[in-house]
Amino acid sequence: MDTMKILTVILLVCFFALMIGVGFYTRKHATDVNGFVLGGRGVGPWLTAFAFGTSYFSAVIFVGYAGQFGWNFGMSSTWAGLGNAFIGSLMAWNVLGRRTRVMTQHYDAKTMPDFFGKRFDSKALKIAASVIVFIFLIPYTASLYNGLSSLFGLVFDIPYWVVILVMAVLTGVYVIFGGYMATAINDFIQGIIMLFGIAAVIFAVVGANGGLVEATKSLSAITGDAGWQGAYTAFLGPDPLALLFVVVLTSLGTWGLPQMVGKFYAIKSENDIHKGTVISTFFAIVVAGGCYFLGGFGRLYADAGIKYNAATGKPLYDTIVPAMLSTLPDVIIAVVIVLVLSASMSTLSSLVLTSSSTFTLDVIKPLSKKEMSDKKTVFIMRIFIVFFIAISAAIAVFKDANPSVTFIAQMMGVSWGALAGAFLAPFLYALYSKKVTKTATAVCFVWGCAIAILQMVISLAGISVAGWGTVLSYIFKSSINSGVVAMVGGLVIVPIVSAFTKKPEASNVDAAFAAYNRTIVVKAKDSLNYDAVEEVEK
Repeated sequence: MDTMKILTVILLVCFFALMIGVGFYTRKHATDVNGFVLGGRGVGPWLTAFAFGTSYFSAVIFVGYAGQFGWNFGMSSTWAGLGNAFIGSLMAWNVLGRRTRVMTQHYDAKTMPDFFGKRFDSKALKIAASVIVFIFLIPYTASLYNGLSSLFGLVFDIPYWVVILVMAVLTGVYVIFGGYMATAINDFIQGIIMLFGIAAVIFAVVGANGGLVEATKSLSAITGDAGWQGAYTAFLGPDPLALLFVVVLTSLGTWGLPQMVGKFYAIKSENDIHKGTVISTFFAIVVAGGCYFLGGFGRLYADAGIKYNAATGKPLYDTIVPAMLSTLPDVIIAVVIVLVLSASMSTLSSLVLTSSSTFTLDVIKPLSKKEMSDKKTVFIMRIFIVFFIAISAAIAVFKDANPSVTFIAQMMGVSWGALAGAFLAPFLYALYSKKVTKTATAVCFVWGCAIAILQMVISLAGISVAGWGTVLSYIFKSSINSGVVAMVGGLVIVPIVSAFTKKPEASNVDAAFAAYNRTIVVKAKDSLNYDAVEEVEK
């Protein structure tokens, strides 16, 4: 144990020193609003791709989701990881990347609420979107600390609040100093740690169970809750429909999350988008696919330290992965501690930067009676970074000290569905169609938030939905199901409402879409479309 502590301390000290060093190094990029929020819109493919991936995958996926979905679906939970890679990353970059970059630059929009406000010429939509971000990103941010306690407990005998405080302070330091560039560079470093860490853990866990074939044989012999042998090694697992809902929520949901879409605002060039797409997809295959694949073997550790709910008999999902890790060599555990801390800090930095910039640029600045200089605006954003980090840390500590208070846990569960349900459809359609209306966007905001809040009320009040009919009872069975309905429903609602409501001003929309058609001459090494190049030259 002493060896493990020494290894972990050495790795953590090096990790923290590097993170803070990057913050100081990049402070020259954070002198104005554009630099602080978007890195001057000149961020390359590697940094952008890793920033996208590390914002996507936090400690929640490694400790919580890997344990939960791996326990429920077995090896088929790997489909969730592949969905994250090919829908949440590959398709997201191809469908949203280029158009987001072009249109947001045309409007000079720095946040998602700012985009809605300028795209639909509506201050009300801008403020409404800002409020939604403010309300639902805070509990989402607080959830990032989940799982840290059990993992640090494998090595250190220290209070949970100390872990939270250290993570919060160090993240705050480098984000406050360096803004987006500090976040992007540290995300790249943290992403490298996550890639090697996940690979090391998978090989160690599978090897400890006799190799892949033997581990799969052992898992196939378990009947568990499914009631039939081989359920947890089956191609689609014991519950394919539930698995489908998980894949859709965790994959398609990224298309509507402001902290994810914001990465496309900052990328440098067309060529960088192509590279970023490949890098981001590879990263997601390894990290998300690896995490869910690893979690699929959780039932092999049913008697190896997993804690169970005394009332229901179900496992406490956050204890499954730590139980798996507790059997591994000291050096692997030390690497995992840094891995999970990296995953948490990278996502935390992205969320607080998104929250602070949104609240400052879309609420505080428009309400200010005096013109705010860039220097003052950046200063206010830094103040709100401190505020959001402090609030999220306080919520996490309070939740840990009062496990009986379920309100916070429920808010965390519905945050993803609320944000994606409200924003995904109007943002996607606004990039591709001139016919999307302000009213349709507002209706979708209400729809996404209403579904999420109703789900929270049902869960908190313990309302039985059994008598609501087959469809409704399944929808509100969990925040996963209702979140998917919120997103898919928005994709249907927006075009229907747009067809019957007042169309946007043609001048505003035409100018934005004209930005897509600007003629840009490129070198032959960057494009093989010689006919198009020759036509431009003529």
